[in-house]
Amino acid sequence: MTIVAGQNMPSANFQIKSDEGINAFSTDDYFKDCRVVMFAVPGAFTPTCSARHMPSYLEHADALKQAGIDKIACLSINDAHVMHAWGETNQADGIIDMIADMDGSFSRALGIEVNMGAILGKRATRCAMIVDNGLVTHVLMEEPGEFVVSSAENVLATLNA
Repeated sequence: MTIVAGQNMPSANFQIKSDEGINAFSTDDYFKDCRVVMFAVPGAFTPTCSARHMPSYLEHADALKQAGIDKIACLSINDAHVMHAWGETNQADGIIDMIADMDGSFSRALGIEVNMGAILGKRATRCAMIVDNGLVTHVLMEEPGEFVVSSAENVLATLNA
């Protein structure tokens, strides 16, 4: 079942690679005492994710912070090395936390894991979530193949509504 607004972020683990190494995190700790926008993408370095999704959050990072967001996170079913490289390629270091869902367990716990066929396999559904101290307040799920509601622009509109 897909997570909905009003539910707590499920307990799961993930990794974020920094220049110092790979760090393990739990959702319980990462989402505690802060307001987070997390967007999920099918894959690092994939066309829509690289050309549109990531750039929208980089472009609007300051506006998201001004709207009360403490952290911006990007979730993908990839390893921490790939997520770190994608973040570096997009100059996202210090702006977006690149969350590596190594085995898909975080995406499964959110109910957003989907099978995208022979090329991509099991991936996260494109979406965005607003999380306030571990409580999911908004879930913005995309239809397959779409990129509309999970953009940073739409998240800002949601925050300012």
